[in-house]
Amino acid sequence: MKVVVLTGAGISAESGVPTFRDADGLWEGHQVEDVATPGAFLADPVTVHRFYDARRAALGSVVPNPAHVALAELEQHLGDDLTLVTQNIDDLHERAGSKRVVHMHGELRSALCVSCEERSQWDGPMLGATCRSCERGEVRPDVVWFGEVPYQMDDIVDALVECDLFVSIGTSGAVYPAAGFVQQARAYGARTLELNLVPSEGSFFFHEARRGRAGELVPAWVAELVRT
Repeated sequence: MKVVVLTGAGISAESGVPTFRDADGLWEGHQVEDVATPGAFLADPVTVHRFYDARRAALGSVVPNPAHVALAELEQHLGDDLTLVTQNIDDLHERAGSKRVVHMHGELRSALCVSCEERSQWDGPMLGATCRSCERGEVRPDVVWFGEVPYQMDDIVDALVECDLFVSIGTSGAVYPAAGFVQQARAYGARTLELNLVPSEGSFFFHEARRGRAGELVPAWVAELVRT
């Protein structure tokens, strides 16, 4: 059986990953889109770097939860028949033991050179830093901003076409193209399952939906799948 799993903010929220948003959806008085677009970076790189530096630093205070661990165990069971795609830019899947994670929105602990486009692992602040490869280019967070194309889309679409089961975990169903994955998978004959605390915006597209915390639902579903 070929399985595609998509994870969203809900799975990381259970580990305590902060959203950096206040009750009005603002971050320090800014729309989040204002710190997550190429134009925002050109206009005010200091604010953008501060935003991502804070998020990167916060990773040190969180750990994977049982949902992340269960998906790593599923990878061990299915091997190449599992495609794990995440919208999250944290590294909790990797720290739980997953080896082949598709980060469609990039990674917090990665820097992208605006000159040579080389990527490098990055843990500290980026503001004022230069590329370790070409030693002259400015670096930016290696994340996909609004208006940019998500990473590895061709590989993701191929997996959706070939999969027997598509599972969405902790997603809002509001952000495209990921919100359309369930429809793509169904169009090619896959069964679809949503595991979420509340119904997503696209919940009605799924054959089955289970409600609850990812840390409880995902281990139970993985155990069920492994037994079959």
